[in-house]
Amino acid sequence: MLTVKCLNTAGLIMPNGEINWNCPCLGGMASGPCGYQFRSAFSCFHHSESDPKGQDCYEEFLQMQQCMSKYPTLYGTDKDDERDDEFAMLEQQLDESDKQDSDASKDSSKQPSS
Repeated sequence: MLTVKCLNTAGLIMPNGEINWNCPCLGGMASGPCGYQFRSAFSCFHHSESDPKGQDCYEEFLQMQQCMSKYPTLYGTDKDDERDDEFAMLEQQLDESDKQDSDASKDSSKQPSS
């Protein structure tokens, strides 16, 4: 699950469960040229009840990515090798973690009951 900490007192998620779009931890993403698309994608993810979380937000994230690709000096580019490598490593770790959780679940179901 995505967890982002905010330095101000309200935090990223306010006590009422709503997103604090003024949180400095968002780095201005909510108000930049793709702010609408970012808020739409982030809101979808925050409120998503799909498994895995956010799976139902593909269209919103695609629109955000398309917008950001129009501003490569502000948001970077898809050709950022270091970012791509980090993402690939995180994706691999997630896959391995999911496999370990699945294997552990299978092993515990095979244990004879006492």
